[in-house]
Amino acid sequence: MSGSLPVAVVISGRGSNMEAIVRAARVPGSGYQVVSVIADRENAGGLERAAALGVQTRVVPLKQFADRASFDTALAAAIDASGAKLVALAGFMRILSVEFVQRFEGRLLNIHPSLLPKYKGLDTHARALTAGDSHHGASVHFVTAELDGGPVVMQGRFRLLPGDTVEAVSARVHALEHRIYPHVCSLIATGRVETCGASVYFDGEPLAAPLIEETDAAA
Repeated sequence: MSGSLPVAVVISGRGSNMEAIVRAARVPGSGYQVVSVIADRENAGGLERAAALGVQTRVVPLKQFADRASFDTALAAAIDASGAKLVALAGFMRILSVEFVQRFEGRLLNIHPSLLPKYKGLDTHARALTAGDSHHGASVHFVTAELDGGPVVMQGRFRLLPGDTVEAVSARVHALEHRIYPHVCSLIATGRVETCGASVYFDGEPLAAPLIEETDAAA
């Protein structure tokens, strides 16, 4: 896969988005390859998944570091050692320091289970249902120092149904995440999405609003 953009995926848990990214990388024309999966916990389920897929894994155990700055330094070193040019946070449950984010500015992605800027933080599905929203989904965005506040590249969106539960909505959001996150990695790898400072460009034009992938309610 010479010429493919090297990507590191950073996880804390079971790694379902990581697996989707890895599998999509192997489709001809994706433009990228996953060179490392890095976890902050030795028992992260995604490590076994990554190994089964033949991807190099590494653990940077949070509990071994005295403070966040030390952990962030070690995590950055692991990413640099992998040779990755793009970093995808996939179920990574730590807030990164401003220094870390600045170090990887324009090369650091995250996925969030809401239609940002709505519902930053936790419990996004319950909040959308309580608010009576007509639509819900997930957002892939570049990471900035503001929590869940970086420019959004793509959103997956679906209509909420009467009687929807948090569990049902969560399942549909996960299915969407597994589609849009690899898609954004590929758009970056193939040069269709680029950054310049705080601006994002799609096919050479400023991205005025997120790209949207919409599914029917049953998706």
